[in-house]
Order: sequence, then C-alpha cells, then structure tokens
Amino acid sequence: MGLFRSAATVSGFTLLSRITGLVRDIVIAATHGAGPLTDAFWVAFRIPNLLRRLFAEGAFSQAFVPILGQARTTEDEHQVRLLLDRVARLLTLALMVVTLLGILAAPLVVSAMGSGMRAPDRQEEFLSAVWMTRVMFPYIVCMSLVALASGVLNTWSRFAVPAFTPVLLNLSMIGASLWLAPLFETPIHSLAVGVMIGGILQLAVQWTALVRLGMRPRIGGSVGDAWRDSRVRRVLKQMAPAILGVSVAQISLLINTNIATWLTPGSVTWLSFADRLMEFPTALLGIALGTVLLPSLSAANARSDAAGYSALMDWGLRLVLLLGLPAMLGLALLSDALVATLFHYGAFSASDVAQTRLAVTAYAAGLLGLLSIKILAPGFYAKQDIRTPVRVAIIVLVLTQLMNLAFVPLFAHAGLALSVGLGAMCNAAMLLVILHRRRIYRPSPGWPAFLLRLALPLCALAATLLLASRELDWIALGNTPLLRAAWLAGVIAACMAVYFTTLWITGFRPKDFTRRGR
Repeated sequence: MGLFRSAATVSGFTLLSRITGLVRDIVIAATHGAGPLTDAFWVAFRIPNLLRRLFAEGAFSQAFVPILGQARTTEDEHQVRLLLDRVARLLTLALMVVTLLGILAAPLVVSAMGSGMRAPDRQEEFLSAVWMTRVMFPYIVCMSLVALASGVLNTWSRFAVPAFTPVLLNLSMIGASLWLAPLFETPIHSLAVGVMIGGILQLAVQWTALVRLGMRPRIGGSVGDAWRDSRVRRVLKQMAPAILGVSVAQISLLINTNIATWLTPGSVTWLSFADRLMEFPTALLGIALGTVLLPSLSAANARSDAAGYSALMDWGLRLVLLLGLPAMLGLALLSDALVATLFHYGAFSASDVAQTRLAVTAYAAGLLGLLSIKILAPGFYAKQDIRTPVRVAIIVLVLTQLMNLAFVPLFAHAGLALSVGLGAMCNAAMLLVILHRRRIYRPSPGWPAFLLRLALPLCALAATLLLASRELDWIALGNTPLLRAAWLAGVIAACMAVYFTTLWITGFRPKDFTRRGR
C-alpha cells in the first residue's frame, strides 16, 4: 500500500476518533461545566494516560516496533511469534504490578499531580480524584496490550483497526455521561467507569484483529524464558531510554497540571479542552504520518538504504508543512469560533469560552513543532537510537519550565500552553539539526521553491480567516446554535477552497506527495 494511502487511512479513522472525542468533550462541558469536580476528573484521567504513554504507546512502541520489524525481515515466522509471546508476557506482568501499586498509592499519586487540591476547602475535589484514579488505573493494562497489538498490526500494514479503536473510548465516555451519570451520587464519577469500559472494548477489538491475522500472543508461559531471550532484552534495553524520554514529556505535563491546580478553578478543564482541539491536526497528520513511517523507516534501515531513508523523512516533512501551517493559522485565527461552536452550551459559559480560546491560541504557536516531532523522532527510533531524542527532551523540559516562570505570571493558564508550544518548536529544531549533521536526513532538492510557492496560499488563507473573525460574533450566535455551526462549517469550507485552489494555482499537484511503501 502506498504511504500516502496508508496515512490517509489512518487519518480518516483518526478523524472519526477526534470527532467523537469532541462530541465527548461537548457532552462533558454541557453536563458538568468547568468547575472543581470536572478538574478532578481531568487530573485523575491524566494519571493512567501518563502511564499509558510511559509504558505503552510511547516507550514500548518506540522500542518494540523497530525490533519486531527487523525480526520479521530477517527471521522465520516461529521466531517472530516467540518474540511476540515473550514480550507480551513480561509487559502484562509489569503493568499488573504497576496497577496494583497505583491503586494502593492513589492519594499520593493525586497529590503529586494536583497538589492544589490538598487545600482544606477542596477535600471533596481531592477525594473524588482519588476515587476516580483507583477506578481508572487498570486502564493502563488494557492500553498496554492495545499498544502491543497496534505495533503488530502496523508492522503488518494493518493500520485501520488501531486507528479506529480510540472511537470506542469516546463512545463509552459519552454513554457514561448521558446514561450512567444519573446513577451516581457524584455524577462525574460515571466518567471513570466509562473509561474502563472503553479500555476493555479497545482491547477486545484489537485482540480479535490479531486472531484474524494469526498473530495472537500467548501470554501464559515461562517468565524466565522470556527474560533470557536476547531480543526481549534488547526491547527492554531500548525501552529504558525511551521511558526516560517519554517521562520527560510527561513530567512536563505533570508539572503543568500541578501548576494549573493552583490557578483559577477551571484552569485544568480549559487546558484540557484546548488540548483536544490541538489533537485534531496533531493526530490527523503527525500521528498518522509517524505511524506509517516508522515501519517503513525500520525496513529501509534493515536494507541499509540510506537514500530511501532520507527520502521518506523528506516526504513526511513536506506534508507536515503543506498541511500543518494552514492548521496552525486556523487554530490561531479561528479559535474563538471553534471553542464557542463546540463548547458554549449548558454549564460552559462565555467566560469559559474566552479562557479556553486563549489556551488554544497559545498552543497554536507550537503546532508545527508538535507535528514535526512525529516525523523527526522516528528518524532516530527506526535506527534504534532512542537516547538522542531523550537528551533533546531533557533540554526542552528545562527550557519549558524556564518559560513557565516568565509566561504563567503574565498569561496564567495560557502561559502554560504557550510554554508547551514553544518548547515543541525548540524540540523539533534540535532534532532536525542533529539528523542533518549526522547525515541521516539530507533534504531533497527544491526546498526553497517549495517554500516560496507555499507562501501565497498561506497569505490567502490568513486573509480569509481574518475577515471571518472580524465579521462574525460567535458568542452572540449562541442564541442560534445551528446557525453558528453552519457559519463555522461555511467558513472552514471557504478556507479550504481558498487554500487548495491557491495551491493548485501555484503548481502543487497530489502526485507530488504520493509515495509507495516498502
């Protein structure tokens, strides 16, 4: 399958996931608003998410997929299955132990994530966060096994199922908000149960896909044999720096969440909803490209195809600029419309819209960096070099917190978002410089002309966005929500028409961005 088609498949299902995620957040905003108990849920939800990224999607995938891809290329099917079985066995055991410890130590974990909740007048908020943390901790076991299944399916170029399954989490949380909430004395607690239902559903669907592929791992068996397998030890060895690298990003998130709990009540929720909007372009483009590139880069590395390796990265970076720059402009200049249309209902007030809009605009400053990292970091992972991105991430963590010292007093919660965005830009710039210096990535000819042709479409898009922002009062349109949604859809359609028509005029064609996979 061509890489562009693969990326489009992942993007399509990821778009469905992000749409249902937006519906989920709209339902949460309308039913629970942006108050202290909603903040408690987001703090509790970030804890299993943090560990999921730490042990599963982030560190595990970065370490496991390149080694699995190499085994598939160089070893027979029996050895590949043996590797899969043994990795699954150790991963499951480790995560069950972590889950048990997390449930027991939930008060300490919540204190670390949201120390502002320990104030005497916020005990209800703190106790709710502890309860929800305990309910959701087993979610990381489900998601770690989902990450294992995704790694196998993606290596076999079965991209659709892993991209679709996050939809199930969103549907479970929507169902919990609408139908389970009335059954709970504290309605927000229903969301924690919804998260667990969603995790189990995701695991069931992906495990079924592995069975159909004939690659279902056997978790039972000797832990000693798994531990002594040299390939499993390589995965663990690679995971150590990967965990450190992911930890750096998650430590930054932990610090920012902690700071937000000391700001105006609602700050955690405003940042969470702003982050949801940022996830749209990040997931549709960055994660989609990163997902399809890593197996192809790993295969190119196994073939010692340096030219093909560099060309794959060049293709990804050009797509990031072509689609990421207009997304960045859209988020920055249309943030008021997006936030008002999506969240300004029920308990979510106009003031909440204004505060969330500030965070969206601040996040937008770093969107290009966030997208580029999804292309640049796999350039190291596919070569089984995880230490370099880790070193860069540690530097960026320090820079981000130094920026927090300057921006939070000036811009409150939006300062946290701005620090994250600018930190991502620094991260991407450093990775790019290192790849170029090591001659891993050598830009293909034609970059100056590419950037020059891109300037006119971006200017036309910016003019369209500024005109829409000036002419429409998105808060006032809340009296007619369907009309507001129609206006937003019309503005987005007009922007897309202007941008892609101008791209065509300046000489861009779809064939310029198609590329065959391995």
